[in-house]
Amino acid sequence: MSMYLGDEVWVGKGKGFGSDPEVDSAAAVILPVPYDLTSSWRKGADRGPQALLDASAFVELYDIETDSEPWLRGIETAAPILCDGTPEIMSSMVRDQVSDVLFRGALPIVLGGEHSVTIGAVEAAAAVSRAANRNFSVLQIDAHADTRESYHGSTHNHACVMARAREHGPIVQVGVRSIDADERPGLDESRVVWAHEIAAARGASHEAWMKRAVDGLTTDVYLTIDLDAFDPSQVPATGTPEPGGLDWYEVNNFIRRVAQSRRIYRFSRGEAGVQGSGRNLGGLRSTQTYQPRRAPNINGATIVASDSITNIGVETSSLPQLIFSAGTAPEYEP
Repeated sequence: MSMYLGDEVWVGKGKGFGSDPEVDSAAAVILPVPYDLTSSWRKGADRGPQALLDASAFVELYDIETDSEPWLRGIETAAPILCDGTPEIMSSMVRDQVSDVLFRGALPIVLGGEHSVTIGAVEAAAAVSRAANRNFSVLQIDAHADTRESYHGSTHNHACVMARAREHGPIVQVGVRSIDADERPGLDESRVVWAHEIAAARGASHEAWMKRAVDGLTTDVYLTIDLDAFDPSQVPATGTPEPGGLDWYEVNNFIRRVAQSRRIYRFSRGEAGVQGSGRNLGGLRSTQTYQPRRAPNINGATIVASDSITNIGVETSSLPQLIFSAGTAPEYEP
C-alpha cells in the first residue's frame, strides 16, 4: 500500500511508506468530526470517522473506471475536531476549520459523526460564495427532510440541519422517505425528490427526477450525504435506517449528472455507524474523475477548491465496502 500512516493518515505525492506528507500541498483535507450527541436512535456515529480512516489503509488506490490514481494529488487527514459540548459549539468549531481549509485553497471533506456536523460547514461554504458574489445552494441526499426548526431544545440538532441550511440559500432534497407531518407544509416540493419517485423510475429512466433536482440548484453547490439515504440492505450501520432507499449506482450517476453543470465545492458525510467490529467499513478512495487539475478524485462531481474548478468527485468512504456490508446489526450504546 503506497501511503504514509502516522498521526495523520496521509495519501500524498510520494510512493511508498515513509513519504514526506507535505501537508501544505494537499489538494483535499479530510476533517473527521466524531460527534454523536443529538442522534435519536442508534448511537455510534462518533466512531464512524475513525472506522473509515482505519479501513482506508486496505482500499486499492487505483481507479478502474478512469485508469488513474487520484491520490497522487494529495489527501491530508487533519486531526479530529473533538467536542463534548452542545451542537451549537461543535458547529462553530467545524465552521472555523472548514473556513481555514477553504482559505488554503484545498477541498474540505467532513466525515461525521451525526448529521449536525454539516451546519457549520454549510455556514463556511456559504460565506465563500457570498464573498465571491456567487449563488449558493445545498444538495441533500438523505432519507429524512431534517427541516425541524428546533428539536429536543436545540436549533442545531441533527433533525434541524436543512432548516439551518436553507437560511443560506435554496435547498434540493433527494431520497427523502421519512418526515414529520409538521415538516411537509414548509417543504418546497418542487425541490424534493421523494424516494418513491426514484423507485418508480427503476427499470425505465431516471432522467425526469434528476433533471428536476439539478434545475433547482444554483451554480455553487454544497453536497451533503446522510448515509441513511442508501437502502439499509446496503448500509445497515447508520443511526436511523429507513427501508426503500437508494443504491450505489443511482447516487453515483446522479452526482455525476450534477457535476456536468454545477460547482460542488464542499462535501460532508454523516451518520455512519460501526458494523460489527468495524472492519467492514470502507476507507477513502476514488471512483470517477475527469482530468482533475487540483484536487483528488473522490466520486464523479465537479468540486471547486477555493476559486479553482476541478473536475473531480467526492466519496465519503469506499462505499463498495461500506454499503455492501450487510449482516449483523451495528454496535451501538443505548
